[in-house]
Amino acid sequence: MLIFMPRRRAAALLVSAALGAALLTGCSDDVSCGVDQCTVTLQRDTNASVEVLGVEAEFVSADDDTVTLEVAGQQVTLTKGQQAVEVGGLQFSLSSVTKSAIQVQVSK
Repeated sequence: MLIFMPRRRAAALLVSAALGAALLTGCSDDVSCGVDQCTVTLQRDTNASVEVLGVEAEFVSADDDTVTLEVAGQQVTLTKGQQAVEVGGLQFSLSSVTKSAIQVQVSK
């Protein structure tokens, strides 16, 4: 039985590494990913978009505290300081809004 313990640990490490790599897939220059969440920065230009964790997010509009995105074909409105909204199997929350960009947290 002691012979199999290192193999099990090695297998667990390989599975963990594969899951971590899967979470990072889809991250680009506008996306910074950690183990279980990504920070997405979108420019406040019309049609600015990014793919994060396999889901397309496109900027629609913004004001001082509210941003509207199209995520996985659905329009969703995020308000700064409010609870995350689930879309396409992911949780989206608004981190910041400036005159030039918005920043959104995305997690599984």
